[in-house]
Amino acid sequence: MAKSPELEQVITLVKTREVDESQGATEGGRRSFEQMVDGFTIDVAARYSRVNAGGVTAEWVAADGASDSMVVLYFHGGGYIIGSPRTHRPMLAHLSRDSGARVLSLDYRLAPEHPFPAPVEDAVASYRWLLSEGYDPSRIALAGDSAGGGLTVAALVQIRYLGLPVPAAGVCVSPWVDMEGLGESMETRAEADPMIVREGLLLSAKTYLGGADPRAPLAAPLYADLRGLPPLLIQVGDAEVLLDDSTRLAGVAREAGVKVQMDVWDDMIHVWPLFAPILPEGKQAIAQAGEFIKKHTGG
Repeated sequence: MAKSPELEQVITLVKTREVDESQGATEGGRRSFEQMVDGFTIDVAARYSRVNAGGVTAEWVAADGASDSMVVLYFHGGGYIIGSPRTHRPMLAHLSRDSGARVLSLDYRLAPEHPFPAPVEDAVASYRWLLSEGYDPSRIALAGDSAGGGLTVAALVQIRYLGLPVPAAGVCVSPWVDMEGLGESMETRAEADPMIVREGLLLSAKTYLGGADPRAPLAAPLYADLRGLPPLLIQVGDAEVLLDDSTRLAGVAREAGVKVQMDVWDDMIHVWPLFAPILPEGKQAIAQAGEFIKKHTGG
């Protein structure tokens, strides 16, 4: 089946993205990601405001009509090395509208400057801040994509371990939960995936871990004790090497008694909802996530 013109446009955009390494590969990658997304039109009316969320810089994204009492705490993707609230503004404007919640987009610390477990610490600190601000945990969902999807699960595990009230739900888009790249889809989807190659993934893992065990549960939550976690929605594309990260995560979560809704999207590439401004399936996936969040937060 032929790919849609919109999907072909996204694949071309990903493949032709250039990284200026004159200031270093890391900084070049960060700037390139931001420049790519800066070209998108944000087609949802939303307000953006910076906030100190428990010592962590974050950005509120509030679409018109979003509830002041419902929150999606969001962790962006980028291999724990690149990405920011800025790169995810178009996507999160859609998510705020479709969930009816305000989105708190976390600017968590990145490697190599701040390796594991810094992002997990920031995620939990921001959640504690929401609780201290009076937000009801039954009206909070955690969500993220790629590394942020893995961080969503890790944060939920740590929240439960610390005895904090568990949020209502978790949403993982193309989650990265295996620091060793052991899934079969690393090979079976290698030619189809325009965004991730195993060698690059393992380099990101090494940079993020900073010498830590690649199976540390809060770094690779595939190996965490997932008992007591709230319902999870896992969205993944059939054309991405991280497909098996999602299928294995769903399996271990279900074995731990977690309610899991797992959806594999035909032809879709890694974190396709990021391209919602130009990709209809991106809009559809965000709408699905919004409905899931509404269902579990009483929205």
